[in-house]
Amino acid sequence: MMWIPQDSQMKCFCWALCVLLVVGWSSGSCARSPRQTEKPLPTTPSDSATAPFAEPRRLLQQGKNAEAVARLQDLAVRNPAMPGLQHELGIAYYKSGEYVKAIDALGKAVHDDPKDNEAVQLLGLSSYLGGRPAEAIPLLEKVQGWYPRANVDASYILGICYIQTKDYPRARQSFARMFEVPADSAAAYLLTAHMLLRQEFDPVAEEYAQKAISLDPKLPLAHFFMGQLRLYKSRIPEAIADFQRELAINPGHAETYYKLADAYSRVQKFDDAERLLQRSIWLEATSTGPYILMGKVLEKKGEAELAVRALRHALTMDPNNSVAHHLLGQAYQDMGRSEDAERERKLAQQLQDVPDSKPE
Repeated sequence: MMWIPQDSQMKCFCWALCVLLVVGWSSGSCARSPRQTEKPLPTTPSDSATAPFAEPRRLLQQGKNAEAVARLQDLAVRNPAMPGLQHELGIAYYKSGEYVKAIDALGKAVHDDPKDNEAVQLLGLSSYLGGRPAEAIPLLEKVQGWYPRANVDASYILGICYIQTKDYPRARQSFARMFEVPADSAAAYLLTAHMLLRQEFDPVAEEYAQKAISLDPKLPLAHFFMGQLRLYKSRIPEAIADFQRELAINPGHAETYYKLADAYSRVQKFDDAERLLQRSIWLEATSTGPYILMGKVLEKKGEAELAVRALRHALTMDPNNSVAHHLLGQAYQDMGRSEDAERERKLAQQLQDVPDSKPE
């Protein structure tokens, strides 16, 4: 099974990285754009000028994006030169996921008011989301803040744009600012390695992780990261060595015991895997992964009854885990409980076919 980095595996570093295009924005002064708060400026619209936008804003706040766009388009037909219209229309297109149209409207808004920083930022985000990272970079560089109606951290997106354009040093600088660490530090290199791996820049991610370790051989989770990367690449002996180095530095990290056990199980060192899984469970008893792997290891060792116990415990925490049901079916088959085995195999297949379904 292909390893995919999980949030729990990098929780020390990557706690705020998901790009969420959430509908709506906060009300009150925190949601106002700069031109609404800097008074008096020639470009600041009066209350009467913004009144036509009250209803579209309300619709956007309620998640009625299409209706908001329709109202704004109607205003554009009746008065295309209305001050602030392209700004509002660009936001509505952005919220609706119509990034090409958002780019057009926001580009006009920025042309009309180069100091409209919210429009500049949303234009950068729309360019990124529209598959134009090179165009997004200069816009996002101008605006490092986070305007509420964007509902995304522009600093993160700027770093991703640098990665996608292969400007890795500037990506590292961007993530260092985001996490408030020195740009040339081991932490900055490791954080960037995580981002590179998420973007599937595996060779560069490995290079950056190695650089982090060379700068600080005892940096927590650096060897763990390398172990995960090498385990994913099926470089098992190297992965085992990496996880062992991590445990020498960080002996209380449950996830490292679990991943090292996974590596040992792949080379059929089941006794070592079982011992490490028990340590992982002692340290963290609420994760299903170690219990599922324990069931698999025990089944391979011929201890089907103990395997059933571990897998049933995993299913009390995650009843819809298809892997656990499949392994439980194998364990039941080993015990000669054919009916139970068939039931579990059917449940596993049902959950694989319809991931969100619940067993009948």
